[in-house]
Amino acid sequence: MSDTEDEKKKLPFHEMELDERILKAIAKLGWIDPTLIQERGIPLLLEGRDLLARGRTGSGKTGAFSIPLIQRILRIKGRQDITVNQAVRGVVLCPSRELSRQTTQVLTDLANSCVGVIRILDIGSKEVSAVKPLLRDLPDILVGTPGRLAQHLSCTTSQVDIVLLVDLHNISGRFVLLVDLHNISGRYCTPGRLAQHLREKNVDLSSSLEIMVIDEADLIFSFGFEADIRFILEQVPPIYQAVLTSATLSEDVEKLKKLVLNNPVILKLSEPDLPDSSQLTQYVFKLEEEEKYVLIYALFKLELIRGKTIIFVSTVDRCYKMKLYLEQFNIPCCVLNSELPAASRYIDDGENGVGKSKKKEKKVDKDKEASKRVKDKESGVARGIDFQFVSNVVNFDFPKNSDSYVHRVGRTARAGQIGTALSLVAAKEMDQLKEVEDRLQQVAGGEALRPYQFKMEELDGFKYRARDAWRAVTKVAVREARLKEINYVQVAVREARLKEIKQELLNSNKLISYFEDNPRDRQILRHDKNLHIVKQQEHLRNVPEYIIPETLRSMTGGGGRKKKKNHPQISDVQKKFNKRKADPLDFGVKRKK
Repeated sequence: MSDTEDEKKKLPFHEMELDERILKAIAKLGWIDPTLIQERGIPLLLEGRDLLARGRTGSGKTGAFSIPLIQRILRIKGRQDITVNQAVRGVVLCPSRELSRQTTQVLTDLANSCVGVIRILDIGSKEVSAVKPLLRDLPDILVGTPGRLAQHLSCTTSQVDIVLLVDLHNISGRFVLLVDLHNISGRYCTPGRLAQHLREKNVDLSSSLEIMVIDEADLIFSFGFEADIRFILEQVPPIYQAVLTSATLSEDVEKLKKLVLNNPVILKLSEPDLPDSSQLTQYVFKLEEEEKYVLIYALFKLELIRGKTIIFVSTVDRCYKMKLYLEQFNIPCCVLNSELPAASRYIDDGENGVGKSKKKEKKVDKDKEASKRVKDKESGVARGIDFQFVSNVVNFDFPKNSDSYVHRVGRTARAGQIGTALSLVAAKEMDQLKEVEDRLQQVAGGEALRPYQFKMEELDGFKYRARDAWRAVTKVAVREARLKEINYVQVAVREARLKEIKQELLNSNKLISYFEDNPRDRQILRHDKNLHIVKQQEHLRNVPEYIIPETLRSMTGGGGRKKKKNHPQISDVQKKFNKRKADPLDFGVKRKK
């Protein structure tokens, strides 16, 4: 795109010749003007062109392909000259279940005024057996990941309109796979499911598919879906419209482009990887590893950071350690990581994404070394997911490379909102910081990372409390470690995970009927002995005013203990005088009853 084209007048939604029902849904969503990628991409897709669109995180890529997708289905179903059969005409492939669920929600919102005309189904969040009867109704839009779609296609000949694909790696571990996944060419099923699909037919895309969309295309191959993609491409008709969207144009995207696209338009927008400094403020603070815990405690407890915040750490164990540590100070937080069941990764934090008390979400971005992902170690929740109303991102552990930094920071300052990013950098992380600074210097053309002005010596009073909290996290672990000869830090983390597993069992929809037949098991599970979770220390919940630095007392948001107002004692005579002063016509004469 040339600079002259960039300066052209914006093309609003109502001039794109969209269906009135879509325009009504867009207005209901509050989308006033299209983003740059929507302004350029939607007209091209409405013309039927194949498209490779590269747009930064939070640029509105989901809306850019969702609107033309719904428009095309409405146009086909609105034809009067021919009889239109119900079928699946669009496929959207996503690398993770969370992204599939999010895309489903966007499509549902855009089709809000098309109730009864367009039907949307997410095949990723449910078991194959639960989805099978729903597929017989031939929904217009299916949502999932490549692995799950491959399961349905491996034994199928039925019709489907729009498909979003689901993650094979998230399939329950109750089954033993008797084959090497890396050597399978296409069909990823457990033995029971494979036999089931061999007997029954679920989905057929060979004649009805109109559009295929691959979202976050740079992650599809790195998440191990190459064999699934190749198998799916064998099941589609020779002529269809294809769309690839990605925040980065990597070698995997080029490889996927050759497989999927036919003479595509490459839409590489002339915009930086991150918003400018007027929308996104990026800070960096260099300090010792031990000082990170003191600083994060002070920032949240003194409310120097306000609003919903996402903290990125490097491992799942470190994530749970941080949660136990922050809970000592009564700081509300939750854990989101790749080991949680898909249904448990949804955090309901109130209307419009903000609860009554603004919670802090904490998210781990690195999977275990045993992960089936080939190249990208970043978790799917760090990519593409649109967390609502996130004010701040904190890199407690600095990312390993510049791409990870861009995707992490991109969780805030989305869709024109204001956001802040704070990166805590220890001495061992200086090499990664240098790489990020070089990347931002190229894309931002200036000093994007500002030094965070804060004097750690003013937090000396917080160090002792932080040390007490950290010891409390590992106190039980130390005692058990002496008995079991295991790492003392891992014990507290293990206990925290066991507590979540117990709660997950009690809340599981799949175990409802089991617990109804076996109430004793539920009672045993519910009244099991208390796990050795960290004991809450009441004195850590509030911050004494004497340890708050003088320079911060006027800036704090009430993190300390609230003062009791000392009301002076008022005598009866003074009360009568105040009453006569307030009412000049009252002369103190009592009326007779």
